[in-house]
Amino acid sequence: MKLATSGSVHVKPQRGTIFLENAEILEQQQFPGEQYLLRLKAPECAARALPGSFIHLTCDAALPMRRPMSIMRASRHEGWVECLYKVVGGGSRLLAQRQRGDWVSSLGPIGQPFMLHLERPRPLLIGGGVGIPPMIFLADALRHDRRAKWQPLVLMGSEIPFPFTTRPSTILLPGMPDGVIGCMPLMEDWDIPSRLASQQGYPGCYDGYVTELAHHWLKSLGKLTLDEVEIFACGPTPMLKAAAHLAQKLGVPSQLSLEEFMACAVGGCAGCTVEVRTPEGPAMKRVCVDGPVFEGASVFPLSS
Repeated sequence: MKLATSGSVHVKPQRGTIFLENAEILEQQQFPGEQYLLRLKAPECAARALPGSFIHLTCDAALPMRRPMSIMRASRHEGWVECLYKVVGGGSRLLAQRQRGDWVSSLGPIGQPFMLHLERPRPLLIGGGVGIPPMIFLADALRHDRRAKWQPLVLMGSEIPFPFTTRPSTILLPGMPDGVIGCMPLMEDWDIPSRLASQQGYPGCYDGYVTELAHHWLKSLGKLTLDEVEIFACGPTPMLKAAAHLAQKLGVPSQLSLEEFMACAVGGCAGCTVEVRTPEGPAMKRVCVDGPVFEGASVFPLSS
């Protein structure tokens, strides 16, 4: 997996990079809280997906409007992509009823990915709820990237059961509150430290918002270490705003993957626009193709 890195890779416009495929469902696993892990055979998308990009899926033949799904993992060699989603409406409920061997129409990969900066080798990845998948994709890519000695930390928050069985971490992590030892086993297997946050009283989790946990850890860092941190986040809008403001207060750059309702997802309808601050002044940007990743301060300046 090749990451988009500042100064080394030019992210091309979306034209000619989005592929329409009939994707076979290879696996569909259910987790508590009506969460589903969907694996699709979509080789064109898998070959080009980068952390932060997403796929647009038809949920059922009776429902022509597609649904955007963040890509959680991709194997360009085996030609599959994985999405983790939660049932929140009629479309996702229909998708949850699809079974192995069924086919769905997929459009992807779509969107601008996260950009890494070699001078910031300590990425702090913050995922909230259905914003967890892009952080897993980014962590997976980081562990294969040899252009820097990346030292990522993954923080995840959820108010419903996590879509994995948590366990105590064996990776020591200075700066964490006492008793916060719950981790995602997959991250542990990848030798990437992770910690969890929830207000539901789950064992080993920080009792509060994941951005509060991030603040606690960031405050423990010395200036030289803090200067190597960059925040990457995806999740509900209040969480993203809190992450962007935290980054600005500490003088740390941030990149946010925004969640927004979409119709076409290819830039034609402009139904997913958000206001973004640019050097030329405020501008309306399309989350689907201009994003979904934006610089945090451009979307949520401290004055907001």
